[in-house]
Amino acid sequence: MPSISPNKPYRIGRSRTGLGLFATKPIKKGSRIIRYFGPLLDSKKKDEDEIENKYLFELTNRWTIDGSIRENVARYINHSCKPNAESDVRPRKRKIYIRAIKNIEPGEEINYDYGTDYFKAYLKPIGCKCDSCEKKRKKKRAEARAERLKLKEKAERKAKRKAEKQAKEKAKAKEEAQEKPKEKAKKKNGKANGKYLNGSGRPKPAGKKLVAGKRKNSAASLHA
Repeated sequence: MPSISPNKPYRIGRSRTGLGLFATKPIKKGSRIIRYFGPLLDSKKKDEDEIENKYLFELTNRWTIDGSIRENVARYINHSCKPNAESDVRPRKRKIYIRAIKNIEPGEEINYDYGTDYFKAYLKPIGCKCDSCEKKRKKKRAEARAERLKLKEKAERKAKRKAEKQAKEKAKAKEEAQEKPKEKAKKKNGKANGKYLNGSGRPKPAGKKLVAGKRKNSAASLHA
């Protein structure tokens, strides 16, 4: 790991993605933090154009800086979708600087946006791990958990209502089953008692049962 002067406002430290560059002193917005440097590659030269690594920083269509050398401390600066710094490219001077676009406090990690092409080639396949993307993923996970919990509670309420309905139906069926023998017995008793209640079935006293012919004779005998 390259040595850094104690006067520099940064240090190399452990980051979420490996190593990163962290502020050791307050860095004001707009101030230049560090230079991104390395061998200058010419795309017109086949052997230089074929060099591939993740530290290549394009200046123009022709010139590219190979920042993979150990002395280039700026290569430790990680990507962020919501950065606190940015690259200040000077094509004519063939130089690149990293400058602050926000006030950076001691202990904060310094980061900048690597650009769309780099993001698609290197970061998107594995998933960006910057704080902004991590917060988004954390929020999505929390929302997904909340949605699962909501669906679970909804299913539980539905199951509870169903169980209560089934319990009521079961209790009603049991009650009806208990009432049927009573109703049957009541009807049976009603039919038995009906002969005396409506009068049609009540038996007449034996002494008052008269034959029609005998009654006429008795009447005739009285007139005689």
